[in-house]
Amino acid sequence: MIRTSTRTLLWCLGGVLVARLIFMALLPYADTTEPRYAEIARIMAESGDWITPWFDAGVPFWGKPPLAFWLQALSFRALGVSEFAGRLPSWLANLGIVYLTYRTARSLHPHPGGSSSAQAGLWAALIYSTTALAFISAGTVMTDSFLALGTTLTIASLIIRLQGGAWYWGYAFFVGLAIGLLAKGPLALVLTGLPTAFWVLVTGQWRTLFRTLPWLQGTLMMLALAVPWYILAELKTPGFLDYFIVGEHFKRFLVSDWSGDLYGSAHDFPRGTIWLFLLAASFPWGLIALAVWVRGRWSGNAVAHPWQPRCPGTVSLLLAAALSPAVFFTFSGNILHTYLLPGLPFLAILTAGAIAASNERPHPAWRLSTAALIPVIAVVAGTWYAWHPGALKTERELITRVAASPAMAVSDLSYLDGVPFSARFYSRDQVRVIKRESLMTRIEREERSEPILVAVRKRDTSMMQALQNHGDAIDSSRRYTLFRIAPQRSARQ
Repeated sequence: MIRTSTRTLLWCLGGVLVARLIFMALLPYADTTEPRYAEIARIMAESGDWITPWFDAGVPFWGKPPLAFWLQALSFRALGVSEFAGRLPSWLANLGIVYLTYRTARSLHPHPGGSSSAQAGLWAALIYSTTALAFISAGTVMTDSFLALGTTLTIASLIIRLQGGAWYWGYAFFVGLAIGLLAKGPLALVLTGLPTAFWVLVTGQWRTLFRTLPWLQGTLMMLALAVPWYILAELKTPGFLDYFIVGEHFKRFLVSDWSGDLYGSAHDFPRGTIWLFLLAASFPWGLIALAVWVRGRWSGNAVAHPWQPRCPGTVSLLLAAALSPAVFFTFSGNILHTYLLPGLPFLAILTAGAIAASNERPHPAWRLSTAALIPVIAVVAGTWYAWHPGALKTERELITRVAASPAMAVSDLSYLDGVPFSARFYSRDQVRVIKRESLMTRIEREERSEPILVAVRKRDTSMMQALQNHGDAIDSSRRYTLFRIAPQRSARQ
């Protein structure tokens, strides 16, 4: 079999990472997730309030801990408020996950110091980086990248430590938990506790687990890093812990149509849909791993892994870490694709091992072509959207044109019944919301010296028709039409 050189793998992995980095600066924020979180981070950077993320004036954002917002706000302060600055922290978090995937796969190799182990690690890192969800999330303003960094650091540290890694990996286990607690909350404990408990139950390695990690010092360090913010947040905005712990961590997942969500809408999917999401999130490698496993079972020859674990059941730990997010959310209807991100690094390691150990190994050119699939599709789509940003659900272009017009001011612009987050972000929260009753009252006022600028959803046909009788449609975005209602004077003047 022809081997792929280490240099080739490095170039491929670097190309994937750089491609994602470039498009971070070219594409606007599209509603709803990115501009919402970017606006929260912008407010934090502007206000200097590092304890409470703010959703709007006087409205605290209790939905997520602040780690992602801290890093995005620092990036805004250092680089200026832009798409690239907002997305850079997620890209750096992804870079950390890529390294941990590489390092974990390499530690499992029979010869961890050789070139073959480096290639095994690079293949795992490349597979992770070219799954659909990992590639998209690598440069997206979101909190899940930081949760995945924390959970990956925790499980990777345990595996590396079990493989004889240095003492500091034992403390890294608890640093990962602290990152997860500050990125997404107690969910990090669940997604790391499930695979660890499964491994111990299967192998009976209780003593090994307790000997491997510095439990007392590590736990104290984790609490010292994470708990102070929770206390300060509750003291500053009472009610936070009840909403975040009970609402976000129990009702959100157990109640499909949970009506207590203060910042969005619940997602109601049939139970078990998360496994279909897993196939989409891990595409194309998840399908390949499934095909290799099914073929091995069909032929009666289970695929043997190519690793040399020092501790029994390490492969079970990997498998549990890969599937824990899907297992945990199996009976939840309120789910998103991004919930599966923490499992993808370990699914990538398993896939790399399964491909390497299969009797009919795919030719390296075939594997590299598979690795190029998602990046190529994303680059083509990203290039098209970079040239046609108006095709995205974003108000950037409309806000920019209003700001550039000498006859209009962004502060005069109102959105009917609600301001989209991208309009808030790109206007620096200068645009306003106007209710339809107030709008019609202003239009019908006999004396009105100022023009009215109002953006109306295109699907609001009744209001669109009403405004056409009073003013002109002067601009539009994908979702909104901008009307200008001219000033008028009473006949007496």
